[in-house]
Parts: sequence; C-alpha cells; structure tokens
Amino acid sequence: MSDISAADLVFSDQANHNFSRILADLKRSNLSISNRLSSIRQDADFVDEVAAALGRPLVANERCGSWYVAPASKAGSAYFKSTDGHTGQWKFSTRRLNLHLLSLIGEHDGCIIVDSTRRGKRMPDALSKTVPIWCCVLSRVLFPDDPSLHNLYVPPNAVSSSEQSQMLARIPGFVESFRRLGIDAAALRARVEKPLRPMWVTQETRLVPADDDDEIFASFHPVVCCTSSRRVEGTEMSEGGYIQGAGDDTENWALGLTAPLWWAHAEELLAAPEGDLPGIIARLVAQPAAESSGGSTDAGGTTRLTKYISVGRLTTEKTAGSPHCCRIELLPEATKAEDWVQSGSHMRIGVGKHKVASRNLRPALPQICSFVSEFLSKDSPSPGEDDQRQILVTCESGRDISVGVALALFCYCFDDGGNVRDPSAEKRFNKDMIRVRLGKIMTTMPEANPNRATLQSVNSFFMDWR
Repeated sequence: MSDISAADLVFSDQANHNFSRILADLKRSNLSISNRLSSIRQDADFVDEVAAALGRPLVANERCGSWYVAPASKAGSAYFKSTDGHTGQWKFSTRRLNLHLLSLIGEHDGCIIVDSTRRGKRMPDALSKTVPIWCCVLSRVLFPDDPSLHNLYVPPNAVSSSEQSQMLARIPGFVESFRRLGIDAAALRARVEKPLRPMWVTQETRLVPADDDDEIFASFHPVVCCTSSRRVEGTEMSEGGYIQGAGDDTENWALGLTAPLWWAHAEELLAAPEGDLPGIIARLVAQPAAESSGGSTDAGGTTRLTKYISVGRLTTEKTAGSPHCCRIELLPEATKAEDWVQSGSHMRIGVGKHKVASRNLRPALPQICSFVSEFLSKDSPSPGEDDQRQILVTCESGRDISVGVALALFCYCFDDGGNVRDPSAEKRFNKDMIRVRLGKIMTTMPEANPNRATLQSVNSFFMDWR
C-alpha cells in the first residue's frame, strides 16, 4: 500500500462545519465565568502590588475598575470614559468633572486610577488620553500664570506624537468650557499644592518603591493610570484561561453579578465548578443587599444637591414625610400619566428602566416641573418664617434619572441665585445655563452618573419649551 499524502485527504462539508463549531466551543469555554473571575483575581493582586509600591490611594474608574479593587482598599471612584479619548473625538467632559479627586490627590500627593481594557490594546483610552486631557485642563485652570505647567503628557507607546499635537490644539477650548461653568477655581486650587501629571503603570512596568521616587514627585502630583490586566497578543486559548480585561462588558457574562457582590463572595465563587456558578450567582443576586453608592449621603440615604433639592434611591419603606417636602418617585416600570399624582406633594412616575426611562423622561418633564412649581408656590413661607421647603427626587439607582429630573427642576423652578423663581417671571433657558447647573450638581455629587440619553431629554425639554 502506497503512502498517503496530505493532498489525498478529503474532508466533507459536515466535517468542516463541525470543525468550526469545535473552535467556537473552545472559545466559549475559555471565556467562561470561572476563567473571568480567576483572571480578575490575578489582576487585582497586581493592583495591590502597585498600591503597595507607590503608596497612593486606589481609585476605581467605574464601572470596570471596581472589579479589580477590593472595597477595603478603594479610596474612591472616578468616571473617565474611553469614548472621550477616542481618536478624533477627544473631549473634556463637563458632565463628568471628577473634581472630588482633587482633595484626595492633594491629601495623599497623588492617586492611582485603576481600569482595564480588552485583548489587543496596551491600555484603555480612558487612561491613555481622557485622564491626560483632564490633568492638562485642570493644571491650566489652577495654575494659569505658569505656562511651564501646561504640557499635555501622554504615554508614547500608546499615543503618537501626531495625535498628541491634535489633542493639544483642543486644550484651550476645553479650558474655556470649564471656566464657563462658573466653578470657583480658587477653592479648587486650595485642595492641591502642585499641578497634576499623569503617569502609567501596566503589568510590564518595573515597580519602584515610593520612597525611592519622592524627588521625582517634588514638582507635581502624580495621577497614576494603572491598567490592571496583562496584555494578550494572541487568543485566550493560548493563555491558559487568562482573559485580558475580564471585568469589562459584564452585561454579557456576569448574570447580574456586581463588583460588590464579587468581592463579598470571591472565595465561594472562585472555588465553585463552572456548572454551579449560574445557580450561585442567581442566589447571590436575589439576596437583598444595600449597595452603597459611595457618595456623601445623609442619614436618610439621600444626597443634598442644593438648598432645596435632594436625590436618593427608591425605597419600599413607607414614610409619612415632612409636610413641607415634595416627593418625586421615578419607578422602573411604566405607568399611565393620569396615575402619577398621589397628592399635592407626591408624584409616582413610572418611566421604565435604563434607556427607555431616559426617553420617557422627556414627555414627563413638563408635568413634573409644573407640579413642583405649584407646590413651591402654595407652600411659600410667610415673612419672617424659615423656609423649610424641600424636594426629594428618587429613582432606582439614585444617580441617573433622579439627577436628570433634579437638573430640570433646578433650572425651571430656581433662579441663578438658587432662590425659588417667581412663577409669573419670564423663563429663559439655554444650553449654557443647563451646563452650568449640571456642573454644580456634579461638583456636589461626583458619584452622580446621568447618562447621555437622560441629559438629552432634559436639553430637549428646555430647548423646545415655550
């Protein structure tokens, strides 16, 4: 019998089909929940090493960063979006100011911002470009008289000199946009002693103890951008189960598991077989647990945005409430408009969830604003009396839809001095006014995170208002 060569082998169409299916199955098995959680734990260990070496507090860049930072080690959260650093789309967000980080940076001479990115990239755009833009803008605002402190620093192994030049050309416009918000720059300057400068750490970086680097940081506060995940050049199948950026895109794999739940039950989850994980996660998610938003809240779980307006999370507890308090509850299921008004000081508005809620907010805002304006008019204090009027807006998260409604009320019912507007006074609204008021809210409540669709509904209401 003669030898058979590779040219003599014939595969049927069915065999080719099975081969493709086998490859797909292998890829899915490598991207399993257990592999993801194991990868997250490995990367979290690296983050701990960075914190120990540099001696700066850890800040999770939400949402992904919190998967890599244990709650006991987490000094705060930030909201730097990668989309604000995409090539040609560079932006300094006046919606996500992150000014609360200045106090932390000034107190500890810097901080470490933790994030990750998926396979194929060295670091996320949020760390390579969005944070550098933020540092540059704030350094120019806080130290306007020293041009030597106004440089834009970017990682040369991730951002080309051409892109850096294009980003730098937009910085003066970003500075002007920030100044138009009317935020007290002197008060911000009091929080820091030096300008801000980004630095970058990856798993390829040689870590040097902070004591050896103190002289390097003498002229600036380091904002260390830590990419938690190891860079994977090929496919996950070649990495022994390791997944780069495993904590990203949780809506596609986590089955409702959140970063706080992960850290509270990490040992149980890591020890469980893959087949048992969906059931364990379902049990953990179903358990009632109050996840802290990490913000500054009062004893009642609400955050005071202005003298009159507070926001918070929906609660099932029945409370009598103050006779001088107007409550606006935004429910995660849609309800009919004729059922919204519960009393002269209470509305329950069913707008739905997520993007649907943001869209449904637009037609609901006229009724909400008119309702609160009427309440403020009827409950106006007599001369000499203390003004006890309060407006409490709640939603499922306490950080998105409720903040959008609070912004609308702040513009519609109150003047530039923050005083209750005379209902008979002429009302004029523009984007600058809305942007300035949003800046004040975000400065007071940095953990607030109204999404783009929510703010678009607010803008649409005022731009179309007559």
